[in-house]
Amino acid sequence: MRVTKPGKQRKMLFQAPLHRRYKHFSAPLTPELQKTHGVKSLPVRTGDTVMITRGDHKGFEGKITRVDRRKYRVFLEGLTREKVDGTTIFVAIHPSKVMITKLNLDDKWRKKILERKKTARKTLEEAKIAEEKPKEEKEKQKPAKETEPEKPKKTRARKRTKRKKEGEETAVKSTKKPKARAKRKTTKRAKKPAKTKEKEGS
Repeated sequence: MRVTKPGKQRKMLFQAPLHRRYKHFSAPLTPELQKTHGVKSLPVRTGDTVMITRGDHKGFEGKITRVDRRKYRVFLEGLTREKVDGTTIFVAIHPSKVMITKLNLDDKWRKKILERKKTARKTLEEAKIAEEKPKEEKEKQKPAKETEPEKPKKTRARKRTKRKKEGEETAVKSTKKPKARAKRKTTKRAKKPAKTKEKEGS
């Protein structure tokens, strides 16, 4: 389950172990290197030449001298600034603002990583092509659908004629004499004799 709360995400980032921090240093390769190695991105290391793509120092290219995993920052050769007291320090840059122009392949483990990624990408592409082929063949094998004759569209005139016919039918029905209803037998109730008021004093 993915964590969506920003507080938890920061906590995971700043309390992450070293093997997870290593992945946060990944930077994209130049299109030329992508073609040669068959990989789009790799984690940055000391000795890689890098070009800054964003920020105040955009366009600067230099070799990485130090990688700070504690603060998630990278330091380039020649990229410095002066402090107020006159001392010069290296400018810290986040690895997401960087593009790798030349890889340092002195490490044999890094070569193995590149080979593994390249083969994995090839197998994925082949699998996609294999999935697409049977779909295309099935579409070709399907017979062309027979064109059905188009049904005439209903116009207002037809609706009017229907209404007229319905009106005529109702008129014919109305001309017929209705059947005489059977009269109900009614029984007359005997009238009660009117009460006479007794005369007072009689």
